[in-house]
Amino acid sequence: MIAMMLLLQQPNVSDPLSLDYEGKTLISATRTDYSLPGQSMVDTAKLERLIEKIDRMTYQPPVNAKIGDNGKIIPEQLGYRLNREAFTEQFYAYFYGGGPVRTGLARIAVYPRVDSELLANIRQKPIGQYVTYYNSRNKNRSHNLVLAAKMINNHVVFPGEVFSFNQVVGRRTEDRGYLRAPVIVRGELSEGIGGGICQVSSTLFNATDRAGLQIVQRYSHSRDVPYVLPGRDATVSWGGPDFSFQNQYNQPVLIRSFAGGGTMFVSIHSSDSIEYKPRVVPGTSKRLPEEVSSETESRN
Repeated sequence: MIAMMLLLQQPNVSDPLSLDYEGKTLISATRTDYSLPGQSMVDTAKLERLIEKIDRMTYQPPVNAKIGDNGKIIPEQLGYRLNREAFTEQFYAYFYGGGPVRTGLARIAVYPRVDSELLANIRQKPIGQYVTYYNSRNKNRSHNLVLAAKMINNHVVFPGEVFSFNQVVGRRTEDRGYLRAPVIVRGELSEGIGGGICQVSSTLFNATDRAGLQIVQRYSHSRDVPYVLPGRDATVSWGGPDFSFQNQYNQPVLIRSFAGGGTMFVSIHSSDSIEYKPRVVPGTSKRLPEEVSSETESRN
């Protein structure tokens, strides 16, 4: 009789745990799926893989506050991820309990690094800026400049952090919207797809240098490029040269970047309380860079 009562108390291993998310069943698992072989104990390695899977499927990244095209601050958005501790408790309660269980997804908020209050504070004081010029009639190259400028725009670099151009801008591929520039600026080694990006990194370099930020990594082209003065360029290439700088100040700095109408502009901002040491950096000419076809350049 006692053995019969113990048998009746054992949970049905085929009864599922159903996890609901956004009105649908996200996963359905049984006790058998997550038991150690021949034992009524949780296989913790399998459970950890399940938790990782659920977290990947449901993670919503936070969105930083940013300054819109009209100059107004667009507020931040919270992100969400799986509450691992709460789900683990739910799973163990199901595993050692009885019958099927249907439950909702337990999540926790993920806060953005840059909120509206911080952004409003560090947009106050311009500490360095630079402008270069390009031929807006070269549509593909202009498109690449605009795209890369948007990628670094509104980026905040916190005290002690290092900004990497390649990491922030990412791969320059067709899938990400970059175009092949069939006409190149003389002296600039084109990346092919994404040609022209070096003008963005070079403009950023001069703006950060004027702001007195610590230059960590910078490489020049093998020949002078006409959109900046000799020795004032910063060549970049995915998997190759990078441009990076460190914010050694005690306040975050904000990058504002714009490309359009033949003008490439970068400004660095921070809070009114920042103590910075600007450097003197000469400006550049408004003369449009000389451009040649890539086929002509390859024959020279």
